[in-house]
Amino acid sequence: MKNLYEARLKDLKDLMRVWGIDTALVTDDDNIFYLTGYYDYLHMEFGRPTIFIVSENSPSVLITPQIDENSARSLAHCDEISTWNDGMGDEWREKLPDLLKSSKKIGIETDRIPQVVLSYLYSLLSKEKFINFSEILSEMRMIKSPEELQIARHAGQVANAMMKAGREAIIDGRPEFEVAIATSAAGARLAAELLNKHYMPTDMSPNTNFLQIMASGQDITKTHHRASNRIMKSGDPVFLCFCGMTNFNKFKLGFDRTFWINSANPEHIKVYETALASQEAALAELRPGVKAEQVHEAYAEVIQGAGYDYPFRCGRATGYSFLENPQLIRGDKTILEPGMVFAVDGSVLTNDFRAQVGDSFIITETGYEQITQHPKAVDEIII
Repeated sequence: MKNLYEARLKDLKDLMRVWGIDTALVTDDDNIFYLTGYYDYLHMEFGRPTIFIVSENSPSVLITPQIDENSARSLAHCDEISTWNDGMGDEWREKLPDLLKSSKKIGIETDRIPQVVLSYLYSLLSKEKFINFSEILSEMRMIKSPEELQIARHAGQVANAMMKAGREAIIDGRPEFEVAIATSAAGARLAAELLNKHYMPTDMSPNTNFLQIMASGQDITKTHHRASNRIMKSGDPVFLCFCGMTNFNKFKLGFDRTFWINSANPEHIKVYETALASQEAALAELRPGVKAEQVHEAYAEVIQGAGYDYPFRCGRATGYSFLENPQLIRGDKTILEPGMVFAVDGSVLTNDFRAQVGDSFIITETGYEQITQHPKAVDEIII
């Protein structure tokens, strides 16, 4: 793995030269993980910045809270680690003036950098010295390495186990939160097996750390509703989404299904069939050489052609972040390439019902490889 991070750092420095950037200051936790392998589970949630600094002719430096020093020294692939403590000296600011003083142009992620860090930088140096280099990191991360694609496939296996467990837990008279417990347990158990078999030694947690997205009955139109105390009953539609919980070894996927308990409203079935057809139309376009927006437009055409409103984006690239580029949306003219990973949805929303089906795919040389699998034909999703 050391060679992987060395290669990424070299690629970053090459791109910095192209952009005329002397120093890159990385603050987004997913980008830091991508470049160094270091992660923490709190980061700015507890007001503690971690900053990774890369310069052309100087050692790379990871500035991180002292409370996480042992983890940083165990995980981070970088030249130096500098720690700071709450309330001691100038905390994380201490090293920055010396590290940045000779830089003529500094790359920062202006769309992701914590405001407290950005404000300090602007107080330290002229705003003209800073340039947004989020695009550099975004482009670097579009094409996944073989190591990332292996993780993506394993994430798909974890997602499949979670969906299977969730489906089996959907029963008349059971509260929604019991479904969430079942999906989380199934995902954690398989993730632990995969980590032990393929990723030793590791201290990556196999447990999911995101509230289960699901909705049933009259709540079905609430897109990002979390599992609640609501009691599911016969005839209810039930929506399960794992776009946050499928987070294996830091790799995220998209995966959604709509089910019914015992029976389904015929009008709602028609809506579901349109959602399913819209995903099929998108997949007919999903291949290398196609513009991202073409996939979206094929999906949208089916939905509008059936008389429903113009839909939200068809999908998005995923990886170490929930949302990456490119996006399958109108206006994104990025050409799809082998090694990209996408969540691709079919979805229709009406006043009283919402149907969604979604899966994750790797773009291959000739088309795509599907990495999430669960039945979705109408006769297969009525439980």
